[in-house]
Amino acid sequence: MESLGCVSVICSDKTGTLTQNRMTVQQIYVNSRLYPPELLSKEVPVHKYLLYDAVLNNDSAYIEGKLLGDPTEAALVQMAERAGMNEEAMKSYYPRAGEIPFDSRRKLMSTMHRIEGKRVLFTKGAVDVLLPRISHIWTGEGIRLMREGDRQNLMEQNIEFSKQGLRVLTFACREMNEDERLTEKSEAGYTFLGMVAMMDPPRPETRNAVLNAKRAGIRTVMITGDHKITASAIAEKIGILGDEDMAISGPELDDMPEEELSRKLEHISVYSRVSPEHKIRIVRSWQKKGHIVAMTGDGVNDAPALKQADIGVAMGKMGTEVSKDASAMILTDDNFATIIKAVANGRNVYRNIRNAIKFLLSGNMAGILCVLYTSFRALPPPFAPVHLLFINLLTDSLPAIAIGMEKAEADLLAQKPRNPKEGILTKRFVLQVLLQGALIAACTMTSYHTGMVTGSEAAASTMAFSTLTLARLFHGFNCRSGHSILKIGLKSNLWSIMAFEAGAVLLAAVLFIPRLHTFFYVADLNARQFITIFIFAFIPTLVIQAFKTIRESLH
Repeated sequence: MESLGCVSVICSDKTGTLTQNRMTVQQIYVNSRLYPPELLSKEVPVHKYLLYDAVLNNDSAYIEGKLLGDPTEAALVQMAERAGMNEEAMKSYYPRAGEIPFDSRRKLMSTMHRIEGKRVLFTKGAVDVLLPRISHIWTGEGIRLMREGDRQNLMEQNIEFSKQGLRVLTFACREMNEDERLTEKSEAGYTFLGMVAMMDPPRPETRNAVLNAKRAGIRTVMITGDHKITASAIAEKIGILGDEDMAISGPELDDMPEEELSRKLEHISVYSRVSPEHKIRIVRSWQKKGHIVAMTGDGVNDAPALKQADIGVAMGKMGTEVSKDASAMILTDDNFATIIKAVANGRNVYRNIRNAIKFLLSGNMAGILCVLYTSFRALPPPFAPVHLLFINLLTDSLPAIAIGMEKAEADLLAQKPRNPKEGILTKRFVLQVLLQGALIAACTMTSYHTGMVTGSEAAASTMAFSTLTLARLFHGFNCRSGHSILKIGLKSNLWSIMAFEAGAVLLAAVLFIPRLHTFFYVADLNARQFITIFIFAFIPTLVIQAFKTIRESLH
């Protein structure tokens, strides 16, 4: 979580992370016409075979009444049901006789079935991958050779679908000889059946999440297996692809030398038709430029890139066990917006660590300066050993813990990612510790001298002890944030109020219960001395808060 605060690039998968992962079929292109699913007819041969391909060449299935499987394949089953086909009956009547599973290299899936006494190979896949393997087309008049004009029409229709942000699958089939073995070489000589265009709408919260990421200095890069035009359309909708940004495909990335990729890297926002090797190359290219990279993924093929990234983020719902094991973090809701929330939490964890350290160092610096001051001036010690033990036990615990409970502020995402190589003790941080410690020490020693003048050495020691303890309790509010209490609100962290109240009660017990005076070497003080303690304990907080308020008003 703390490392997420350093992330400057998020390479995100599109489906399910940036989108809702709820595929629905919008339109079907068959016989040069567009149809909604319910208008497909089982009486039309080409329609029937397209539905066969959609249902039989499909790994999703109903289990205990729920349709389980890949969202794309589930959408195809629902499409067939809208056209009047029963998935379970179809698979039972035409069982699978062979298959070539989908893989990211081929981008195709094929299954063989016996239909009407013939061995038929059904295949579905990306348009640009399957179309070169097609030799015939099935029209209303029957099957004929595909002409160049047919191919041009199909490519134009694919581009039109893609411009609408629709994901397009092509369906084809071929009759196989009885003695023909099913191999990858069988995936050729197909008859075109149709194209199915599906919509996976972007998550409503994704656009704001992408804008918040930009505001936080984090670059979001979309990596997807979809067509470049489809990916670009979605990326534009959610704000990833701007006017000056580029979208490239996996083959274009293969042709790009390292020097050219390094030069164009920060202008490329969308990668389409990518392979696992492409993902590793993209992550490494950003890392070479000194960026901290988070990578999202859900499949077995994503595991190498998830391992290569500085922070691998697996999908909890749709992710495989391999991807989860390879990741540093699992996203239980598969939502990109949750990553940005996690970045804010990561930055908040680091900020609270810094603020707690600032509180501890500045408070202890005040005690050290007080002891050094009285030693150099040969004055009586301001604190007894039991005083220091009480201060460390009380003020080094409760307020510091309360600071760690501080909630993330809205402007955390307006800051740039921190440099992971930068240490906590920067020059500015050390200067603040020294100045705040010196201010508390000065007020404590002023209270000490007041005790020396108006009372005795015991009274001076008691006033110094009380002032330092109370000043450090007040100082806990200063270290909650870089903003003033007026801006963040006193009640925004009730733990800090309870820590102050508990510390004040314990200090009061030491000062006002006579039986404790002997144990803590405290003297009886009058009302004027108590008022003096309160004033000098509050002055450092008043000064620090006034400075923060003035600085905020100037900005």
